Amino acid sequence: MDFNFTQEQQQFSDALRRWIEKDYTFEHRNKIIHSEKGVSAEAWATLVELGMTALPIPEEQGGFNGSAVDMMVVMHEIGRGLVVEPYFATMLGAQFLKLAGGQEPTLEKVASGELKLASALGEKQSRHELFDIATTAKASGGNYVINGTKTVVIHGGQADKLIVSARSSGDQRDINGISLFVVPADAQGVVVRDYRSVDGQRAADISFNNVQVPASALLGKEGAGWDLLEAATDYGIALLCAEAVGAMEALNAATLEYLKTRQQFGVPIGKFQALQHRMAEMFMQFEQARSMATLAAVKATSTDAAERRRVVSAAKVRVGQALKFVGQQAVQLHGGMGVTNELPAAHHFKRLAIIEVTLGDTDYHLARFAAQPDFRKTA
Repeated sequence: MDFNFTQEQQQFSDALRRWIEKDYTFEHRNKIIHSEKGVSAEAWATLVELGMTALPIPEEQGGFNGSAVDMMVVMHEIGRGLVVEPYFATMLGAQFLKLAGGQEPTLEKVASGELKLASALGEKQSRHELFDIATTAKASGGNYVINGTKTVVIHGGQADKLIVSARSSGDQRDINGISLFVVPADAQGVVVRDYRSVDGQRAADISFNNVQVPASALLGKEGAGWDLLEAATDYGIALLCAEAVGAMEALNAATLEYLKTRQQFGVPIGKFQALQHRMAEMFMQFEQARSMATLAAVKATSTDAAERRRVVSAAKVRVGQALKFVGQQAVQLHGGMGVTNELPAAHHFKRLAIIEVTLGDTDYHLARFAAQPDFRKTA
């Protein structure tokens, strides 16, 4: 397999990196995250201009029909640059629409940057089990009435439309009976509590109080939404793995530079063999994580659902282990400065910590991987 980027992929990567280094500096990012909205309309417009919002959208809807590998290139740069715009949330939402079909007008608006999306999936009792759904959707006169609360919705306060999972039948933890809906964020009965999370990103708790949506808001078939939900979130996990690899790359580079400049006993501390060994281990962890993230991107849209689950969970586990090691070592090697907001290293560390628990933490995916039918046969 050729792991080199294509010319087009390299162009996307280079364009995004140039913009981040020139106009989305660490200082500029800090101003954005401490602003009232926590995101930048100007930065979003630039992402649209660079073609990032159109990248994964089908050509028929004004996109470039990019693959998960193409998206890996973009998410890697977003991780390096600590970009806080609602890009991941919108692309994850777009994947729901693509898999469900029949959402062409909405996808056109996503491609043009006119529409931002967010996925309201988790609830306070569900943790990483996204099939644990207490939110209900009841059919009523040709419409559906949605009631419930979704928690920690990534960029939920910045979205124009929400992908909402709700239970239309069955018990709370049944896989069957789950339905997915596209709900306007400004629909009557939708209450959004927006806040900043520890990594500088925005999240929201969203309540649905007798929210009425038409039958056309249903994604796929009523009560058969689990396969769609699982496939879309596996795609999202592959994107998160790529973002984590980008953040680890930046963190390794910052730590190496610090070891070259920080002096003790009259020499740079990078001269000490023990610290060189730690940097070497950080590099090895990063390389292993990058390999697994690449494999996850290749298999993220596989038609073989069992293979997709196995590879994506394996990648989330390996990346989770690596980001924890790299992040903790980077903080220790920076000393007390490693946890101060004045250094980008601390912000990369926080972002990595949030990625580790998003869409299932390391322990969850280790259990999911072991639960796959072929695990004992291949172990």
